[in-house]
Amino acid sequence: MTLSQAYVHAQMNEPRMGSRKNNETQKDSSQVSTAAIDPKLYMWSVDERLGNRQMIPADTIYHNFQNENLVEGMTGHNNYLGNLGSPSMSRIFFDRPVENSQYLFIDPYSSFFVKPQNFKFANSRLPYTNLTYFKSGSKVDGEERFKSYFSVNVNKSLAFGFNIDYQYGRGFYTDQSTSHFNGALFGSYIGDQYQAHLLYNNFSIKMKENGGIADDRYITNPLAMSEGKKQYEPANIPVNFTDTWNKNHDSYVFLTHRYNLGFKREKIIEVKELDKIKEGKKGNGKKGENGEAKEQKQEKVIEFVPVTSFIHTMKYERAHKRFVAYSEDKDYYENTYLNGSNLSSRDSTSYTSIKNTFGIALLEGFNKYAQAGLTGFISHELRQYNLMNADSITTDKFTENEVYVGGELSRKEGKLINYSAIGEVGMLKESIGQFRLKGDVRLNFRLLKDTVALVARGNISNTLPSFYMRHYHSNHFWWDNINFSKEFKTHVEGELSFKRLGTNINIGVENIKNYTYFNSKAIPVQAGENLQILSACVKQNFQAGILHLDNEVTYQKSSNNSILPLPELSLYHNLYLETKLAKKVLSLQLGADVRYFSKYYAPDYTPAIGTFNLQDATNADKYTKIGGYPVVNLYANLHLKRTRFFVMYYHVNQSSGGSNSFYVPHYPINPRLFKIGISWNFYD
Repeated sequence: MTLSQAYVHAQMNEPRMGSRKNNETQKDSSQVSTAAIDPKLYMWSVDERLGNRQMIPADTIYHNFQNENLVEGMTGHNNYLGNLGSPSMSRIFFDRPVENSQYLFIDPYSSFFVKPQNFKFANSRLPYTNLTYFKSGSKVDGEERFKSYFSVNVNKSLAFGFNIDYQYGRGFYTDQSTSHFNGALFGSYIGDQYQAHLLYNNFSIKMKENGGIADDRYITNPLAMSEGKKQYEPANIPVNFTDTWNKNHDSYVFLTHRYNLGFKREKIIEVKELDKIKEGKKGNGKKGENGEAKEQKQEKVIEFVPVTSFIHTMKYERAHKRFVAYSEDKDYYENTYLNGSNLSSRDSTSYTSIKNTFGIALLEGFNKYAQAGLTGFISHELRQYNLMNADSITTDKFTENEVYVGGELSRKEGKLINYSAIGEVGMLKESIGQFRLKGDVRLNFRLLKDTVALVARGNISNTLPSFYMRHYHSNHFWWDNINFSKEFKTHVEGELSFKRLGTNINIGVENIKNYTYFNSKAIPVQAGENLQILSACVKQNFQAGILHLDNEVTYQKSSNNSILPLPELSLYHNLYLETKLAKKVLSLQLGADVRYFSKYYAPDYTPAIGTFNLQDATNADKYTKIGGYPVVNLYANLHLKRTRFFVMYYHVNQSSGGSNSFYVPHYPINPRLFKIGISWNFYD
């Protein structure tokens, strides 16, 4: 039975929506019984290429809920500019995307922007609503985020809903505010023969740029900067830019649907029932709770068994970027191409893409000999770009076409071993000579009463750097690198985990030829040598009663830190108490966590292009290491029925005497402050 079959089958065999529990119900004002209905919420994501579904946990888990809205990530791996919604980049190289997206200006906003494969579809017997609110700081310098998710089923197969996400970060430092809005509409139909997902997402991202603080000593040596007087408040520290904005707009429509051919067959399933043990009567099953016996009964059902799927996936995307600076320092930028001595910028570019993928799949599991699924597909993508012309009035238009053919071999329903391998090769236009191949093998087995998972992953690719790495026109940055070679990457990784011991070990190595990056002048270049990256990560969780200690240690080594700088050591530790109170209806997680990484010359950030680039080693006043500084948060995280709530004292270890508290050079981390968050789930 496939994953989609199992999902539909589980819904079909749940108790009816009007079932009662202990013959007691409570009615709302419409006299409709709701209290006794188990909502049975399911969530899943879909693969962007072929629309394969992957069941995921429902967004109701309270554990570590306090970290959900942190731009630095759940375990603090991201460098970012300090404010909510600001651009970020992972310090862990293997956590970064394998390739830049074709519209790379949206990549730094990964904490807010949701790609189709990361969107959560839902199915519930009752209408499901989630409202989430985060807040920190004051009305002058604080941060707020509001999220709303709604999904309702028309019947067992058809569901639709919407998602709203708004975040506003005023910023503790001058000219640092962010204002982002996302609205989404979605629908899904999961039937035996026909399945479809439709998603529309519209993102509006606005960020005020300050170029970082004018002098790091306002943070690292505040007494010297204030001449022994009271140190500067964040809002009074001078910054490099005023009246400067980056504005990004990205919207897409994503559709994936398939039609299954197959047959129907009769199947016998076991149904568990709980019957009270009567006096003098022996139960014919194992004893359950409250003196009940579990009886096994069999029931015949008719199931549809899909054999072949015809797949179509489409994505249409439009994006637009504007960089606006009303006043600029004439010495800040090395080059000015458009506005001469006007000391202002009005940069813009736009991007449109439409991609269609058609596939035919022979499905896994329709008989005992079909131990794997086999899929063949062909895709075509048309992309158009508009760049500024030298006359600042007209635009230069670029068009690219890519055609790929590929296949996938996978086994996902095995008990002992599962695997997948997918590859594609370019056939026409810009895709000629490009290819991608990736695969993984997962082995699950029992060892000394523990569940052990052993995973091997690998990929190899030969791809052309994305369009904006090859072409970009603006007031201060202009490049047309038509001679860039293809990037050739090989990656091998192994992972071993023990569920009962709470242990996970991951080791990987990658080799890159023609590595493409932004140099110290924020211009794309290619490395003239092969680069190697070694990474090892160990996660070990300990528990003694209600006391928990979660640990994550990552070691990385880059073969050339002047081209690809990485911190050698990254740590995350979380010490907490986790228990249940108030007759076990209130869950409590109370503790403190710490993030730390070793010092290194981290990438700088250039507002005019909105991306991260190498620091300028020739500028001794600006060339600096960050890291070697822990960030400690205290928190209390609670869960009561369908409500999650936390309070956090963020950056509690902030030092008034100065510290290296930066995640990006010249962009300080926010000072200590209280953060709160609450999330409600409604089923009605």
